[in-house]
Amino acid sequence: MKKQKRINLAISYVILTLASIIILYPMLWVVGTSFNPGRTITSTIIPSNPTFIHYKNLFDLTISDYSLWYVNTLKIAFITMALSVVLVTITGYVFSRYRFVGRKNSLVLFLVLQMVPQFVAIIAIYVLLNMLNLLDTHTALILLYAGGAIPMNTYLAKGYFDTIPKELDEAARMDGAGHLRIFWQIILPLAKPIVATIALFNFMGPFNDFILASLVLRSPEKQTLAVGLYNMISKQFDNNFTLFAAGAVLSALPIVILFFMFQRYFVSGLTAGGTKG
Repeated sequence: MKKQKRINLAISYVILTLASIIILYPMLWVVGTSFNPGRTITSTIIPSNPTFIHYKNLFDLTISDYSLWYVNTLKIAFITMALSVVLVTITGYVFSRYRFVGRKNSLVLFLVLQMVPQFVAIIAIYVLLNMLNLLDTHTALILLYAGGAIPMNTYLAKGYFDTIPKELDEAARMDGAGHLRIFWQIILPLAKPIVATIALFNFMGPFNDFILASLVLRSPEKQTLAVGLYNMISKQFDNNFTLFAAGAVLSALPIVILFFMFQRYFVSGLTAGGTKG
């Protein structure tokens, strides 16, 4: 029995090690490329003559508008995150706690919507934004990101709210609490892990998306990081991949910082907010 456990443990470590290598190697390779002198891609993780010149050039306005792209992306990401958390948590709470006509059909519709690939609706999205005069605006992207996050994240939020005992709601109602107060003071403190997860996922969206951003945004001063970095290296005779790698590394910093800020909520469980004050 002990021998079998050791074999299983060894196999688990081997699988985890291989998975770590597959995940970490491309990341380390991009970081190494960002320190490589010149414009060519390095073939090794550690460059022979590392330099910080590419990070300096990113903020040189004569070379790129990286700082402007960064500000645009952060603005869109923070607003999208806040709006998505509000919409998703309220929608998930309603589906979890209330029974109403069309509830099951709405859940099925959400399930179907999250299965439809984003690019299928690109033409319809473009026509709709053109009709509403929202093309080339950050508002359009924020509405698209926040609205597109509702179906999948609503299922996540609903599933988490279902695990919170309904007896807490009933006890609060006996004390005279209304629906909004129960949601705000009882449910949300218990749902911090799923709220943090939804917030992180929706913050990451504007940093990772290229298709919608390139479709909606036309003015150079309104571009996001994904579009700006692509246009920077796609110009003829300007394949500056080391500068692109430096920009990609810096674009990951806000996501990493937000992850560590929310990390304690991911493991907190249902320990906060379970007492009546």
